[in-house]
Amino acid sequence: MTPGSNIPLSSARVTVDVAAPVRLDVSGLLLTADGKVRSDDDFIFYNQPAGPGVTYTSGGGTAPDAITVDTSAVPPGIEKIVVTASPDAAGQTFQGIEPTATVRDAGGSVLATFTPPQLGTETALVVVEVYLRNGAWKVRAVGQGYADGLAGIATDFGVSVEEPAAASAPAAAPQRPAQPPAAPPSPAATAVPPPPAAPPAPPAAAPGAGKVNLDKGRVSLRKNETVSLVKGGRPLLSQVKMGLGWEPAYRGGDIDLDASVMAYGPQRNHIDSCYFGKLSILNGAVKHSGDNLTGEGAGDDEVIVVDLGRLPQEVTGLVFTVNSFSGQKFTDVAKAYCRLLDAASGEELVRFDLTNAEAQTGVLMAKLVRQFSGEWDMTALGDFVKSRTVRGMVKPGAGAL
Repeated sequence: MTPGSNIPLSSARVTVDVAAPVRLDVSGLLLTADGKVRSDDDFIFYNQPAGPGVTYTSGGGTAPDAITVDTSAVPPGIEKIVVTASPDAAGQTFQGIEPTATVRDAGGSVLATFTPPQLGTETALVVVEVYLRNGAWKVRAVGQGYADGLAGIATDFGVSVEEPAAASAPAAAPQRPAQPPAAPPSPAATAVPPPPAAPPAPPAAAPGAGKVNLDKGRVSLRKNETVSLVKGGRPLLSQVKMGLGWEPAYRGGDIDLDASVMAYGPQRNHIDSCYFGKLSILNGAVKHSGDNLTGEGAGDDEVIVVDLGRLPQEVTGLVFTVNSFSGQKFTDVAKAYCRLLDAASGEELVRFDLTNAEAQTGVLMAKLVRQFSGEWDMTALGDFVKSRTVRGMVKPGAGAL
């Protein structure tokens, strides 16, 4: 198979093993139509080897780990099972490693093989996915790499990855046991559908429907997803940094992008904007790091510091934007992202990677909205507009609120 290709499954039960010259950790995630797990129980790996219709088997020794999917036992509402792999050795990348996924039917016959091409510094990989389309199950070759390991993949799909101190939770950052786990239950034993779906975060920790908070650590957002800036039951009202970064596209040269933030009142009225030409607003409650003219260098290209506790009460919304002052389009940009950090500790709290670019000169990256309870919510936007300056972003920003 080649990346993106798919084949129909001729067997209701298939096994996917991933072999490589080094030991790999293989796992499976059961996803709903929104691309997320229903709960941490949908993350199947060596510390949690069985779920509804999906089981993990340790190869042991030099044999590869495998994920078995019994599509007849997959619960209603699950539309995709992704099979992931990551090197067992801490910090090891896929540089020079060519993993090969083999899909077999219930009788052991090979249905397909897939070797992802051009791997490098990735430390984890979505290899293939078994998915439901128009009532029929298929398998697709994916080969999407991640730089932050299996925990990064798990977080991306909605699994609550615990801090190290809480690593006893079922979906904690995986630690391989010294001995292979006992043989998983048969698929028939796991065919009973689980209780009704619940959001990954417990209800007490999710002030709003569909929202998560910061109790589980770093949150990776997709477009239009929201996180409540609450940790340990208390709103985050300290200084935070919004870091925005980008790199020139592989075929391009320097690109001058400008990060800005616009402050709004309760009627979505524009109060002020902080950008390279006005580095401090609202009596210093919002400050800009200054202009980056090229986008080169590791880390954030421009940083905006917001003291949430010092923001005037009339400020109820902040919209963070990036503009191409030089007129280049975002299709000429690689790896644009924004991330929220605790200013005191430098800890990354929330991250949003802009995966799909459009041929425009401005993008609304994220918004912070003050709730009636006093806490702040952050929502990933990723909406493109035609504007080279922050002045042209004021009206779209108000619309985003």
